[in-house]
Amino acid sequence: MYRDTLTPLERFAAYGRGEAVDRLPCVPIIGNTAARVIGAQVRDLRGNAELLADAQIAAWKRFGYDNIRVFTDLYVLAEAMGARVICPEDETAYLSRPAIQGAAALDSLSPADPLRDGLLPVHLEAVRRTVDALGKQVPVTAAVTGPFTTASFLVGAETLGRLMIKDPDSVHRLCRLALETAMRFAEMVLAAGAVPSLTEPMASCTVISPRQFDLFAAPYLKILVDAVHARGKSVTLHICGKTAGIWQAMTATGADCLSLDNEVSLTDARQCVGHRVRLMGNVHPTAVLLDGKPADVRRAVRDCVRQAHTSPKGLVVASGCSLATETPFANIDAMMDEVRQIGWPVSESRLEAAP
Repeated sequence: MYRDTLTPLERFAAYGRGEAVDRLPCVPIIGNTAARVIGAQVRDLRGNAELLADAQIAAWKRFGYDNIRVFTDLYVLAEAMGARVICPEDETAYLSRPAIQGAAALDSLSPADPLRDGLLPVHLEAVRRTVDALGKQVPVTAAVTGPFTTASFLVGAETLGRLMIKDPDSVHRLCRLALETAMRFAEMVLAAGAVPSLTEPMASCTVISPRQFDLFAAPYLKILVDAVHARGKSVTLHICGKTAGIWQAMTATGADCLSLDNEVSLTDARQCVGHRVRLMGNVHPTAVLLDGKPADVRRAVRDCVRQAHTSPKGLVVASGCSLATETPFANIDAMMDEVRQIGWPVSESRLEAAP
């Protein structure tokens, strides 16, 4: 049985300096799976700071991964600005109604106050509790939905798609409002001792073109990244789906690490931008981690390591996106155990010797 000899903070620091580490960093992206660790329902976590923190703390103690991400769903920022969100009893929340029905109502929108509006105060308190409990051992991050994605929740994805063609100025107004909310929330996350983790799923090439990414997503992401860098912290950027067409643009935002979906090749990413940015990914969260067996997880982890452990800026082995709530604990254990068994430095003999 291979065991960790470094804390996650020690591991990241040494790995970043090119020093000896016990293994590669590994992050099965735990979201609402944390509810299952403490036997809670998903809806209970969303509006309860103590329970949300307890779930994330318990999940980290159970699995020992390398980054805690305080997260329930993508809609927290948009909801604080007026979007309507439905919270099923034991499933992840979803968008019920955008904040406005069209560009004509833009004047009714204003940036949210993280200390007052929606569930932002709850999430900030959960961040503070998590940092107080574990911040000296493991990095604590808080998910910050990117401006373009929040803009899509404010006006609706179909409407935003039409506006990008017919009224781009209104799209920029929406993104600036969403950016201001994200900036305010990110500043409070930093003040709480955590780091914003940026997630911008609606900016994927699965949804918009690379040109639209350059126009409507990249400029606002860069402002957010620059603000975090100004506080001396590094930034991870996650975009779901197919992103090969925007890897250069994602890197140009200044993000320190690109979290990549299972839809893309880590080999291709290593060859394209691995010399400029750390890569993170990309075990399939559903086909492998939810529906597979531990042996499937181990094979997928080895495949990710083979593809990208030589990436010049480094690799974080991770799920391609947030885990499904019902992901078997045995599969998360298998993911962690496999990176421990592979160890560091990675050798082909160790990869081949793995079961």
